[in-house]
Amino acid sequence: MELALYCPDCGYYEKEEDIIGKHGDFYTSVSVGSLFGELLAFQFAAWLESELGGEGPPARVIFAEAGAHDGRLAGDVLSWMRDWRREIYDRLEYVIVEPSPRRREWQQHNLADFRGVVRWVPEISVLKTDLYSSPAIIFSNELLDAIPVRRVAWDAKARQWFEWGVALQADRFVWSRMNDIEADVLRFAFQGIDLGKLQEILPDGFTTELNPAAETLWREAAATLKTGKLLTIDYGLSAEEFFIPERKEGTLRAYHDHHLTSDLLAIPGQQDITAHVNFSAIQNAGARAGLRTEELISQAEFLTKILASTSRQAGRFGDWNPSRTRQFQTLTHPEHLGRPFRVLVQSR
Repeated sequence: MELALYCPDCGYYEKEEDIIGKHGDFYTSVSVGSLFGELLAFQFAAWLESELGGEGPPARVIFAEAGAHDGRLAGDVLSWMRDWRREIYDRLEYVIVEPSPRRREWQQHNLADFRGVVRWVPEISVLKTDLYSSPAIIFSNELLDAIPVRRVAWDAKARQWFEWGVALQADRFVWSRMNDIEADVLRFAFQGIDLGKLQEILPDGFTTELNPAAETLWREAAATLKTGKLLTIDYGLSAEEFFIPERKEGTLRAYHDHHLTSDLLAIPGQQDITAHVNFSAIQNAGARAGLRTEELISQAEFLTKILASTSRQAGRFGDWNPSRTRQFQTLTHPEHLGRPFRVLVQSR
């Protein structure tokens, strides 16, 4: 999964052509239009104003985005902030956490209008000194679901969990059973679940995913944050929801040309690969780092709450027009993007 998505030579996310939107393989909230970024910017400003208690913005405010892809979301957030909250924009430092030199070039090109406001770092821990004295909002949109996972399955006869790997057979990739996994590894990822009792009823071959890399990334971000918010928006489930009968094959899926497929190994490097985020594990990772959970809700609930706030502050968001209405419907309708995405907000 790491190679298929991020290899500098052939990784899916390293492609130069557009992979998101009408002519790509899938839609995101950002590809719907600028409203998503504008609503986020409004909420970021409201958080800052609330935390500061009317004292006015400090000398420096930091927004840190991880997984910025081509920089479109950053551009939408920055444009709105420049137009509607100039007092924050003039003190804003927008940091993009981007390890890929190629994606960094795309972002620098697309964000040329914001030179002097945006800077890049290869990893979140680099910001620890910067965030010590400045309020910050660290956020990502559809990042954690694209972090490589470990695929594990239950052997009912042997009463043992094992890991699936990938092998080459007759010039094609196939799944191959690897090492057994201690149940404690799963207990750590699925805290609060009685795995012993659950294993009594799990069917043979029941498959799920572990994502220790996503939990590590969240812990690093939490440790970096001195004062402010940590936010992610992504496909995801609670720990319990991974073990319903309909998910006996797990949540790992591929997207190609707007079609969902379970054939993950068919065209590596030419299709998106994604797995649902275990929000219980991510939430626990933040709590262990001292963060407080403010909300874990659907994208529809989150954006609707922001919309309600904009309506109470006339003249501080921008005109509501038919285009914005259509975008909002797509972002919040349960059959589109409103229900599949969840929003986790933690704070220090």
